[in-house]
Amino acid sequence: MKSLALTLITIPLFYSCDSNTSTKTAETTTQVDSTEVARLNQWFADVFERNLMDYPQFLTRLGRKDRQGELNDISEARRLKDIEEAKSDLAELLKFDPNKLDEQTKLSFRLYKRRLEREIKYAKYDHYSYPVNQMHGIQSELPSFMLNMHQIENKEDALAYVSRLNAIKPLFDQLIENLKIRADKGIIVPKFVFGHLYNDCNNIIGDTKKVNENLFIVDLTDKLAKTELTEEDKKEIITSAEKAVTESVFIAYQNLVAYLKDLEQLATTDDGVWKFEDGENFYNYRLEEITTTNLTSDEIFNTGKAEVERIHNEMKAIMKQVNFEGSLQDFFKFMKEDQQFYYADGAEGKAKMLAGYQDIVDSMEAHLDEVFYTKPKARMEVKAVEEWREKSAGKAFYQRGTPDGTRKGTFYANLYKMADMPTYEMEALAYHEGIPGHHMQGSIAQELTDLPEFRKYSGYTSYSEGWGLYCELLPKEMGFYQDPYSDFGRLAMELWRACRLVVDAGIHQKRWTREEAIAFLMENTPNSENSCTKAIERYIVMPGQATAYKVGMLHILKMREKAKTALGDKFDIRQFHDIFLRSGGVPLEIFEEQIDEWIAKEAH
Repeated sequence: MKSLALTLITIPLFYSCDSNTSTKTAETTTQVDSTEVARLNQWFADVFERNLMDYPQFLTRLGRKDRQGELNDISEARRLKDIEEAKSDLAELLKFDPNKLDEQTKLSFRLYKRRLEREIKYAKYDHYSYPVNQMHGIQSELPSFMLNMHQIENKEDALAYVSRLNAIKPLFDQLIENLKIRADKGIIVPKFVFGHLYNDCNNIIGDTKKVNENLFIVDLTDKLAKTELTEEDKKEIITSAEKAVTESVFIAYQNLVAYLKDLEQLATTDDGVWKFEDGENFYNYRLEEITTTNLTSDEIFNTGKAEVERIHNEMKAIMKQVNFEGSLQDFFKFMKEDQQFYYADGAEGKAKMLAGYQDIVDSMEAHLDEVFYTKPKARMEVKAVEEWREKSAGKAFYQRGTPDGTRKGTFYANLYKMADMPTYEMEALAYHEGIPGHHMQGSIAQELTDLPEFRKYSGYTSYSEGWGLYCELLPKEMGFYQDPYSDFGRLAMELWRACRLVVDAGIHQKRWTREEAIAFLMENTPNSENSCTKAIERYIVMPGQATAYKVGMLHILKMREKAKTALGDKFDIRQFHDIFLRSGGVPLEIFEEQIDEWIAKEAH
C-alpha cells in the first residue's frame, strides 16, 4: 500500500504545530539550512503529487478534477510498483541531512522515514487482509464514492461519471484477482461474512430490467437536474450511463457474486487471524501498527478487563443516582428495553434523531472557546446512512469534506434499526464523530498551511480514535451530560471500547470463537444482541483496529495528567489541545515527547 494511504475508506488525520500556541523542540546547535529545508519540503510536495496522480479517486476526494473519469488501479502490479517506489523514495529521503532542518521539517523527515521503512518491512503482510467484507470494500464503498464524492457541474463532469461506470467491470476484475491471490494463501473471510456481501451486491444490482431505477442512474439524473445542460445533452448522457450500468456495473457485481459463491465453499468458521500462516506475528504487527505502542496482546487484554470493572462501578453510582433497585444486569435490561430511550422506528422518529444530533453539535460548538484556541472553519452536517448500505454499515462514522469547503464534513448515523440507537448514547456519539471529535480533527488538519500535504491526509488510528473517545469524556468535564441517563450512555460507550480490548485479543490471539466473544459483550454491556453480533463481526474482519480507541484515550489522559501535575497553575488545557491538534498526527510516543518538551519549556 502506498505510503500516502490513498484508500476508499475514511482518511486518518494529521495536524501541524503553530508557533503561537504550541511547543517546538529545542533548537539543536546545528545551524538550520533554509535551502535544505526548502529542498526537502519541495521533495515532499513532488512525491505527494506523484502519488496523488496514481489514485484518481483520492483526487476527487480532494475536490480536484484530474483523471475524474478513472478509478483506482488495485492490481497486484500496482502494489509491487508501490513497494519499489517506497524503496526508491527512502533512498532519496536519506540523501537529505536532518541536522540541517528546522524542527517542524525534521519531524516530517522522521515521520516519512518511519512510514517508508515500515511499508517496505511489512510488505510481506500486504495480502493479510479482506478486500471485501461487511464493513468495508469496493462493493459498498464505490457506490458511496460515486454518490457522495463525484460532483457534476458541467458536461465534462457528467461524461466522467459515465466513464467511471464503464471502469467498474475492469476494477472488479482486479478485485477478483486480489481475492484469488489471498485464497491461495488461505486468507478467506469467515463464512458469516458472505451473506452480508451478497446483500451488498444485490442491493446495487437491483432489478436489472429496470435500469432507470438503478442507484447510479437515479444519482446521475438528480445531479444533472441541477445543471444547466440542455435536455438533449441530459438525455444522451443518461442513455450512455444506462448502457454502462448494463454492460459494466451489472456484470461486475454478478461476476463478483459468482466468485464469492465459489469462495464460500472454501471458507471456515475459524474467526481469528491466528488461523493464517504466521498469524501470531501478523497480529502482533497489527497491534503495534494500530496502537503505535509496544503493548502485548496480553497487556491489552488485561487493561481491558480492568477498565471494564472500573466502568461497571461508575455505572453502579448512576444506578443509585436514579434510584434504580436491582443488579447491574437488571439496569442493563432496563436501559435496553424501556421505550423512553428510543425514537419510533419510522420517518418521524429518524428525523427527530438527526435533528437531535445537530442540536447537540451546535450546543457544543458554542462552548468551544472554553477548551480550545484553534477551531475549524469548515462546517459539518448530520445525515442518515443511505438505505442501500445501512444494513451492513457501522453505527456511526464521519466523512471529511473537501479542503475548500465545497463539500461539508458529514457525520453519518445508521438508523436502519432504531432499537440499536438509544437516545442516551446520542451525546457521546455526536461529540465523538462531530464536535469536538473527528470533524474538528479533520477540518483543522486540512486548514493548516505550514505542513507538507502528506501529513494532512494520513495518520495513526490510536491518535484519531483515541481523540474521538477522549472527546466523549471532555464534555462531561465541561458540564455537559446533565441527564444521568445520558451520562450512562457515555459510560456505556466507553465500556464498549474497554470490552473491545478484551474481545479483540480474545478472538485473534486467544482463539475465542465468534459466539464466545458475542457472549462476553452481552454479559458486560447494555447493548442489544444485534449490536453485539455486528461489533464482533467487525472486529473479526478488522484485526487490532478496535484496540486503538481505548489505548489512544488512555495515553492522552496520561499525558494530560502528567502535564497538569508538572505545570500546576501554568497548565492550560487549550494549549494542551493545540499541541495535540496542531502538532501533526503522530505515533503516541512522539506525542509524549512533545508534551515533555512543553513541560520543560513552561517549567522554566
